[in-house]
Amino acid sequence: MPTSFLGSALRGSFFFIFGLWWSVRYPLRYLRRKGNTENQPSHGVQRVEVFEGAVKAFFALAGILVEQFVPAGPHLQLYSPKTHSWTDLTHWHYSTVYLFFLLSGIVDIVSHSPLKLPPGLDKLSLALALSMEGLLFCFHDYSDAGLDHHLHSLLAVAIFAGALCALLEVFLRDHIILETFRTSSFLLQGSWLWQIGFVLSPPWGGPGWDQTDSNNFTFLTICFCWHYAGALVVLAANSAASRCCNESCQLKFGDIDVELDCGMCIHKGSKSSDGALLPESPSDDK
Repeated sequence: MPTSFLGSALRGSFFFIFGLWWSVRYPLRYLRRKGNTENQPSHGVQRVEVFEGAVKAFFALAGILVEQFVPAGPHLQLYSPKTHSWTDLTHWHYSTVYLFFLLSGIVDIVSHSPLKLPPGLDKLSLALALSMEGLLFCFHDYSDAGLDHHLHSLLAVAIFAGALCALLEVFLRDHIILETFRTSSFLLQGSWLWQIGFVLSPPWGGPGWDQTDSNNFTFLTICFCWHYAGALVVLAANSAASRCCNESCQLKFGDIDVELDCGMCIHKGSKSSDGALLPESPSDDK
């Protein structure tokens, strides 16, 4: 599969940014819900879900347009009647991947709209998008590029791990362990796509790594494990930072409770505005 460094880096950045965002958001939400005995749904959280879906849909749509309309792209032409052959199937490959993430973003938005779609449909669409991505990478024709095949086979491990987590979240909503594991799979997928770009199309030019050297296969498998270890370190660091941020930004004074949730402050005061926040001074009783 022809791979450009820029294309691989952009795709990797998409997954890595989402992984970083989730590595902060989910621990904060878990800590907030753990301290909230009422466990009431927040409109702020719903707005975050809609924003997240909109960002996902925007980047996916941008990816489709870039893949189709770059100078060497197919420009929406799938089959060439002149050459009697398929046109740039690699670009169609990535366009199809982006298409399912576009659908996932749209479902995210609609799921938190007044239409009241069944709960879990957003995670089901994400699981479907990841499954289609993994399927396309598994059954792509790599010809004699053995190292290319090996790199994308390792990538498929991260993809299907995320798909499995998203599928389980359809039935186990807001499960912090599944959310954390899915986040780690996105971080791994993002960093590994960058690694693929460096191996197959180095940004400094020149040929990629030797496709026939068995030591390259062994090292890259080890490197894949290092990437996941790095993802776990990022998760642990962001979770610890989220806990510190939650404790330092949570202000409690009487019946005022201000909590930080993903950059938004939720103010929960008493329902009645008649009561005074501070007790009357003794001088007022005289």
